[in-house]
Amino acid sequence: DALTARFRAILSKIHAAKQAAADQLRHAAFSLAEVHFAMGSDPAFTIREAVQPGPPSFQVTARLDNVSGVALPVFEAACDEERARASFELTALARGGQAIAKARDAHQAALKSLLDLATWQTAFLLLDDVIRTVNRRVNALEFVVIPKLDNTIQYIASELDEQDREEFFRLKKIQSKKQRDKQDVEIQSKKQR
Repeated sequence: DALTARFRAILSKIHAAKQAAADQLRHAAFSLAEVHFAMGSDPAFTIREAVQPGPPSFQVTARLDNVSGVALPVFEAACDEERARASFELTALARGGQAIAKARDAHQAALKSLLDLATWQTAFLLLDDVIRTVNRRVNALEFVVIPKLDNTIQYIASELDEQDREEFFRLKKIQSKKQRDKQDVEIQSKKQR
């Protein structure tokens, strides 16, 4: 039940994350078009020249979130804003520098939206698989294991009842034989007297 509740909550979050990602990607594409317009030429060379060697300013980290025994991955963005701004501080100062900074920020926001969407969709798929497995187990217990155990219990109970009836019959036979033997002994003793 906890997995199903979380599954439904994730479903609504996926819808919201898809809308947000679509908006962010649309904004990022528009900001890239602004860069092309402001610079008048291909900005790729200028941007490559401005990038400094070293660790990336935008990294993705993953951690696990536990929901009822199911480990769900959570992706998080780790962005070093100072390094990102420092590497592009003087980029295209004459033409399009602000547009490049704006495009960089828009694309970072789009990446964060995509990470949220990836988190929710991965959790959705994992929970879907786990819920199916749990449902199969529940159905197996309900329709296979429990009926087999009920049949076994009924069989054992009927066998025990049969044994009780046989034991009762055997005891009656023994008592009747003892009574006959006792009567025979009494008849023998009367004959001897």
